Amino acid sequence: MTSAKKTANRYDPGSENFHKEDFPYYWLAMVHGRYSQYMEKALKKIGLDIPRWRVLLILKENGQSSISEISTHAIAKLSTITRTVYRMKEDGLVDTAPCEGDGRVTQVRITTEGRAAIERIQVATSDVFKRSFTGMTEAQIQRLSRLLKTMFDNLGEP
Repeated sequence: MTSAKKTANRYDPGSENFHKEDFPYYWLAMVHGRYSQYMEKALKKIGLDIPRWRVLLILKENGQSSISEISTHAIAKLSTITRTVYRMKEDGLVDTAPCEGDGRVTQVRITTEGRAAIERIQVATSDVFKRSFTGMTEAQIQRLSRLLKTMFDNLGEP
């Protein structure tokens, strides 16, 4: 076996030469886990959680979205996002209405209180983002995002 082939096998969990520290998904899982811990701690201080944070940031960028669109972008089950949205509605962070073109679709939009929550989120989580990318240039961050998007696209829909 060539050296190049032996090295490549270190990334394949089915290989005898596999090493978890060489497996990109190991590091993706480790980063995601640690990032989630920091985010949970930061958001808890302002009375929010990760699902609400995701919904608010999606709505901040999109203006309004259907529950299914939010579910897609948050990579969460539709039932989970539906429950989250209706809890957020009770808290005054979002409002819902039937879609004008299709009454079966529920549109979600951010409220003034939701926008104020985003401002609190940005202050509370700013250090997490800064810490995550310490020592990386803008070009490196952009390259990382492109590589991760390529992996995401390669996997397609389940």
